[in-house]
Amino acid sequence: MDTSSGSSARLPQSELTFGLVMMFLSVVLSPIIDIFSKLAATTIPPGEVTAARFIFQALFALPMMAVRWKWGVWSWRRSGVHAIRAAVLTLSMVSFVTTLQVMEVADAIAIFFVEPMMLTILSSIFLKETIGWRRYTACAVGFFDAMLIIQPSFQEVGFIALLPVVTALCIAVYVMITRVVSHSEDAWSMQFQTALWGTGFSLVLLAIGRATGSTILDPVMPDQTAMLYLLGVGATAAAAGILTVYAYRAVPASTLAPLQYFEIVSATIFGWLVFGNFPDAIKWLGILIIIGSGLYILWREQRFASKPVSDTSETAFTP
Repeated sequence: MDTSSGSSARLPQSELTFGLVMMFLSVVLSPIIDIFSKLAATTIPPGEVTAARFIFQALFALPMMAVRWKWGVWSWRRSGVHAIRAAVLTLSMVSFVTTLQVMEVADAIAIFFVEPMMLTILSSIFLKETIGWRRYTACAVGFFDAMLIIQPSFQEVGFIALLPVVTALCIAVYVMITRVVSHSEDAWSMQFQTALWGTGFSLVLLAIGRATGSTILDPVMPDQTAMLYLLGVGATAAAAGILTVYAYRAVPASTLAPLQYFEIVSATIFGWLVFGNFPDAIKWLGILIIIGSGLYILWREQRFASKPVSDTSETAFTP
């Protein structure tokens, strides 16, 4: 699919509208995953929340794989690559859910949005993409202003406030690997394999947690309310993933990417409605500058890059 800056202009209006609506719904829905995760994490360890998400996503993808007859295009040859993708994704999810136990949803997501800046830098190092000084400057500004959000949270919760940065780094690696393989593999089989590997890694972590008594990994039997929260995590994650797939099928990633920053706004709204949390003035300043830095990077990509580093094809992921 052409991801040049002018590609959206050549799309039929119906396709453009469909893709934008799907992406908008996805970024509105994505923070609900984190709301359910935060609610579940009050009684369920983050490792178990992560495992539940992978299991439900795999179960959701299974009938689609069967209906679409995609077993024949399953690339066992690249299962090792998908295992790596699942490993970094598992680490990112455990880190993020651990953060949500003690941090406001909007703050955690705002810090996470240094991910496009990390992806820009990693792509320049490992994919040899040409990144000019302007985008490097925007990355530096974004990282600096993430500190405006991290600093007060660090005083309140300690080093856990840095875990969204770990999540962002893991997702940047995940997206970078995905870019390499996404053009030659089916999106559904990629997601299904990742969910299977992620389930396996999560179960190993839960076994380690059971043996060590880790509060992050040691599984517990969820009560009825917690089970509903876990179902909510899996259902909303699957729905958001499907919406994203259809959005990226209809519209180039470079056109959709700026909409992803609306997730910070929707996270703030849902966090306020459910938990009564609302960012203070300093945090809002950091959020706005991070959004501005990210949008500037996307604008430079669309104008000068042959392929935007933010392009995740049909396999985009949000924490």
